Amino acid sequence: MPAARELLLDAAFTALGTRPWHGVRMVDVAAAAGVSRQTLYNEFGSKDGLARALVRREADAFLAGVDRSLADVAGRGDADAGDCCAAAVVWTLRAARANPLVRAALTGCRGERLPAQAAPAVPAPRTPPVPAAARGAPVPAALVERIRDGAAEAAGRTREGAAAEPEALLGACEAAVRLALSYVVAPAGSDAEAAERVARVVRALLDAPVRRSGPQCAEPES
Repeated sequence: MPAARELLLDAAFTALGTRPWHGVRMVDVAAAAGVSRQTLYNEFGSKDGLARALVRREADAFLAGVDRSLADVAGRGDADAGDCCAAAVVWTLRAARANPLVRAALTGCRGERLPAQAAPAVPAPRTPPVPAAARGAPVPAALVERIRDGAAEAAGRTREGAAAEPEALLGACEAAVRLALSYVVAPAGSDAEAAERVARVVRALLDAPVRRSGPQCAEPES
């Protein structure tokens, strides 16, 4: 049987599907989970605490799905960095469409029906783990970093990615994630089409020579 914390989060998520967050009552969440209201407050402290934990849980589940998608593709012998980023794009688009909390976390657009962000974000790091009680609700910038780093790590295990400069690989993966978010906000075509476009951008970026930014000093005249 799930622990009280998970039962309460499940009940809160279900309630959010039928009414806006401001209409969700703590007493109803506790009753739906089959626990006392005091147990709810012991677990989360307040309604804001419940909101943070709920968004954090959904974001963590989304990120775990990104990692699985990346691992599956990176393990293929014929995969390249574009394939890895394409897999992350497909998962991101599907998750954002299916789960309004994931979409809100990725875009920062919560609307009136969803919980407002109630605390500064703490990214969900790959290592070391951060205790759940110390982690806040995520913001888009933290999620972009997390997906980018995961994509770069997976792409680095491919033959093409291993040969790329780390800086170029990280930049290409960040471009892929930010393009994916643009498709979340303004869908165009199918998920597969969007992923293929992003993959082409990644491959083009890795084929292009790395150019250093910043002021260029002219050669002194002889």
